[in-house]
Amino acid sequence: DCFLTPVQLSVLLAAAVCTKAGKAIVSRQFVEMTRTRVEGLLAAFPKLMGLGKQHTFVETESVRYVYQPLDKLYMVLVTTKNSNILEDLETLRLFSRVIPEYCRVLEEGEISDHCFDLIFAFDEIVALGYRENVNLAQIRTFTEMDSHEEKVFRAVRETQEREAKAEMRRKAKELQQIRRDAERSGKKVPGFGGFGSAGMSSMSSGSIITDTIIEPEKPKMATVPVRPTGSSKALKLGARGKEVDNFVDKLRGEGETITSNTGKRPSLASNVLPPPVNVESVHMRVEEKISLTCGRDGGLQNMELLGMITLRVTDDKVSRIRLMVNNYDKKGVQLQTHPNVDKKLFTSDSVIGLKNPEKSFPLDNDVGVLKWRLQSTDDALIPLTINCWPSESATGCDVNIEYELQEESLELNDVVIAIPIPSGVGAPVVGDVDGEYKHDSRRNVLEWSLPVIDAKNKSGSLEFSVAGQPSDFFPVNVSFVSKRNYCDIQVAKVTHVEGDAPVKFSLETSFLVDKYEIL
Repeated sequence: DCFLTPVQLSVLLAAAVCTKAGKAIVSRQFVEMTRTRVEGLLAAFPKLMGLGKQHTFVETESVRYVYQPLDKLYMVLVTTKNSNILEDLETLRLFSRVIPEYCRVLEEGEISDHCFDLIFAFDEIVALGYRENVNLAQIRTFTEMDSHEEKVFRAVRETQEREAKAEMRRKAKELQQIRRDAERSGKKVPGFGGFGSAGMSSMSSGSIITDTIIEPEKPKMATVPVRPTGSSKALKLGARGKEVDNFVDKLRGEGETITSNTGKRPSLASNVLPPPVNVESVHMRVEEKISLTCGRDGGLQNMELLGMITLRVTDDKVSRIRLMVNNYDKKGVQLQTHPNVDKKLFTSDSVIGLKNPEKSFPLDNDVGVLKWRLQSTDDALIPLTINCWPSESATGCDVNIEYELQEESLELNDVVIAIPIPSGVGAPVVGDVDGEYKHDSRRNVLEWSLPVIDAKNKSGSLEFSVAGQPSDFFPVNVSFVSKRNYCDIQVAKVTHVEGDAPVKFSLETSFLVDKYEIL
């Protein structure tokens, strides 16, 4: 007797990308499940991880979680307990390879921005809970939806549009010729042009065609209805401009500062450094962004700094190169290289090079080759401390705010410290101030501006009085830019892979603020 073992098919309930706390960023259900059920399963997932001994899956009484870490996130598959674990792991690997196809960095914001692209790709991998026999290249082809029928349709439509434009020009020329012939013979001009009384009386039916040849490429203007002759208010060019000028004059009379540019007003976080003038064929950007939150009574609640070295090569002759990195950081940053970079070479010699030295870096593309992260609650690591002291007085509040640069190696430019002001209390009375200040009555903010804060100008203060309560002057927001990075990580040298000959390169360093607030 022989016994046939039934093939065990994997039933996939859901696929999700979630945070380490179990918060779902994007989730795709392949069977009927409520949102509450999915969120409950994902919320329970981080609590179960410490209980199991496996590093790839954990189980409950009803479901199995098959997961893979993605930096600060998790790719999680929720399956039935009787599913084939080997097939689930293979499916998980395919899901994990799909995500970098659409997201440049594995962060929550990037995943949210491309959530629909990821859902469409997930649908190509799994249908009704069962794995489809597809690979990464097929998924990319299916999601691009490149249709031959659509290309043919567009080509036919463009041909029809060109023929219609040619026919329109031909008709317009015929009508112009008819008008000229009528003028030469002294006959009455047919009423197909103009908006005069003769033209209006001669129009019986049909369309009005003007003398000018209509160019279809230009946007169509709305048709202006013909008004009867007589005294009426005509459209005056420049009238709108005069109204705007009068309004601006009134605002200036009230003491408002009016800028002459017509662009958008720059926000506090929009400060960026100007691009470098001389950019070589090998150009690198060392970028850092800080997100910091402090308490009003002192103490760092959270500080996260993200840094990255981005490489751009524009000449094929210098595409096979290696980067020598100087890492003098003593703050305890976590470094991570690109998957295609030789990690052993970087760990031993601080050299960034491709795993396959025969390959070249891609041309005309920004490639992140090294990134780092620093997260801390140590007060000593705060680059710029802000101390805000509101004290109640008989007329309202006396506010004293001061700053101090703790990281003296930095040079902060275009520093703006924004203090909220209660609405409807008027402008604050400013006493002593280092730097300049401006009261924005529309946003109810007092902006304290300092062009440079460095070791020579490491501290300063501002005092003002205004009606309000101490809690009205929080949160305080800070923005700045710097050409020096916070973590002392720099590219010292670039060489060819063969021969170690030096390569000329340009470097751009920036340290920017993502969020910097005192709550």
